[in-house]
Amino acid sequence: MTNKIDQDDIGYNDTPNEHFSTVLDQRISRRNLLRGSAASAVSMAMATFGLSACGGSDNNNGVVSPQPPVTPPVTPPAEKLLAFGAVGKSLLDSVVVPAGYTASILYALGDPLTASTSAFKNDGSDADYENRAGDHHDGMEFFGLGADGKPSASGADRGLLAMNHEATTNQALSSFFIHANGGTNTLPRPAVEVDKETGLHGISVVEVRRTGGKWEYVKDSAFNRRVTCLTECELSGPAAGNALMVTKYSPDGKKTRGTLNNCGTGKTPWGSFVSGEENWSGYFTRDKNDDTARAGDKSVASLKRYGRNAGSASRHGWETGGADDKYARWNISKTGASTDGKDDYRNEMNAMGYIVEADPYNKTRALKKRTALGRYAHESAAFSKPVVGQPLGVYMGDDSRNEYIYKFVTEEVWAAADATPSDMLKTGDKYLDKGKLYVAKFGADGSGQWIELSINNAAIAGYAGYKFADQADVLVNARLAGDAVGATKMDRPEWCTVNPANGEIYFSLTNNSGRVAAGSGTLVDGPNPRAYTDLKGKSEQKGNPNGHILRIKEGSAGASSATFSWDVYLFGAESGADAGKVNLSNLTADQDFSSPDGLAFTPSTGLLWIQTDDGAYTDVTNCMMLAAIPGSVGDGKKVTLDYPAAGTAAAFKVDTFVGKAATADTVKRFLVGPVDCELTGIAETPDGKALFVNIQHPGEGTDQANIGDPGKYTSQWPANAGYGAGKRPRSATIVITKNDGGRIGS
Repeated sequence: MTNKIDQDDIGYNDTPNEHFSTVLDQRISRRNLLRGSAASAVSMAMATFGLSACGGSDNNNGVVSPQPPVTPPVTPPAEKLLAFGAVGKSLLDSVVVPAGYTASILYALGDPLTASTSAFKNDGSDADYENRAGDHHDGMEFFGLGADGKPSASGADRGLLAMNHEATTNQALSSFFIHANGGTNTLPRPAVEVDKETGLHGISVVEVRRTGGKWEYVKDSAFNRRVTCLTECELSGPAAGNALMVTKYSPDGKKTRGTLNNCGTGKTPWGSFVSGEENWSGYFTRDKNDDTARAGDKSVASLKRYGRNAGSASRHGWETGGADDKYARWNISKTGASTDGKDDYRNEMNAMGYIVEADPYNKTRALKKRTALGRYAHESAAFSKPVVGQPLGVYMGDDSRNEYIYKFVTEEVWAAADATPSDMLKTGDKYLDKGKLYVAKFGADGSGQWIELSINNAAIAGYAGYKFADQADVLVNARLAGDAVGATKMDRPEWCTVNPANGEIYFSLTNNSGRVAAGSGTLVDGPNPRAYTDLKGKSEQKGNPNGHILRIKEGSAGASSATFSWDVYLFGAESGADAGKVNLSNLTADQDFSSPDGLAFTPSTGLLWIQTDDGAYTDVTNCMMLAAIPGSVGDGKKVTLDYPAAGTAAAFKVDTFVGKAATADTVKRFLVGPVDCELTGIAETPDGKALFVNIQHPGEGTDQANIGDPGKYTSQWPANAGYGAGKRPRSATIVITKNDGGRIGS
């Protein structure tokens, strides 16, 4: 059986931070009562690449006269968003898009990035991943190029895709699809396997272009670039040079090797690329006696809060690859005799967990880790609407069960000239190295407050759980600082995005198996109000298995406001679930979903795109992507959930605030992916006529023992769609276009 531990759904927050409601209970929602008939239209096959199309008829956005001649010419009607036919649920091993759209495979795991790199064989013999596409394509952004090859904000036929390569598909230790015989699951791991796996992580920058109406990636572009978890990066901001950053590799604490487990992305107002380092702690190991070796040092509390107890084994065993220092850095035990860590890697993990900035157009510039934005399991970073003369806000979530939502407010105010800087990273220094970091505390009445994480905050300075030395310590240990001020535990805050129309901020709260109505665990509250039992077949899934999307509206001071209001834009649920307890957004079969993850507005249309990373509903449908027309905070109503008594717990009620109910005109399913995949990554060309989407880890449910039998792979995508050699499944970027040449989503 595959190792199905979800690295995102491991909680390390055992603080007793208060919530805003009392204990409540929840009736069981049975999936076998919820399933309607799955739409059969998903079987419609497209000629191109074997991808599938499903939905309503083409919308030609024009009027045909009953008989010629027509005088004057008939004016086409105004563009209507969500005019496509909703895609039905699908368990097919293919990509399903609406009728009238085409999805083409563009850039997949192992594709070469230089003219001298050989074609990908996809049989486990390939190497040199520093010159190939990495694995687990995740968040990405599009950066335009003009016909002259120079940066262009309006470039729509040529550009760069900067994307994350989050992880690799593994069981036990080995990333089995990239090794000929499935790899080694015992220690020590062979160096040749470790080197492949480390090369698969990090970031790609790849040139793409549209020629004759067809998109392709440019194999030998001078812009192409790979950054792996061994590429040198600069530390920037308050923690750079701090004692917490000192290692054998960087005695002055100003640099580190690599970026790791990159998930969501963002684009700064000055045009650079930012990437979030997410579940990085599991890549490191600690000896079972390391607490004793550290002799009661406060670092032990920090390590435990970030998920590394003494004796913690690493995810892949990379530390066993050999004597070379590049393997030793994965062991964060105190092995040296120094007092400051210059002779070992006891502090190595402190250099992971940041928002990382890159200039996508200049591969000679090292990435910068922006420590002022705090250290935790970062997803994406979303920037407030720039207003000249006002600070910028940067919104972020910590993707782990019961973690927090954060905001960074720049010290510098926005200057219009910085929208087109001569040096992107220098502009990043200006805005991202100085400012204030805040954490969110939600009120039961639909209000909230931003609490500054400052060494001058008495709750932080006097926190009994950890003795903070200075502001850098607060930022490096932002989770502990959030604990100290009583921040609200959330249901895995993942991607966030800002509505370009009104500046409101949306957060996907993917799910939380630890959310409870009574007993031990994290109790329900207003912004996280559901705890119920859902059945997947005969398997019970407890807590909040379907997740929801939260909205925040800043106070009158905009990004620098100390207060906000909130509601829940959409609750994930099956369409047949109890409308009074679970399906609070009244989702239908054309729009029901579970576990929202990827989340982004596309500026050309203002549509909100919602992607799922789901295990709760995958007996009915593969993961999906929906398009939505957003409203605004407060456009719905207050809903009171009435939880009956359970055991010795008293019955009680909890209020939440639900956005306007979804309709066929406001939310539609747009895409369903192949088997075992996650939908992630959303980027569009400036004209809105091409949408780039990533298909991550198809076939991850394959048993490693079946590596030699493609017939037993749970997915063979994209090979079964005619792309590339071999049959092993590969993460890949697809590009979606509309057959009539219109904008995506209309």
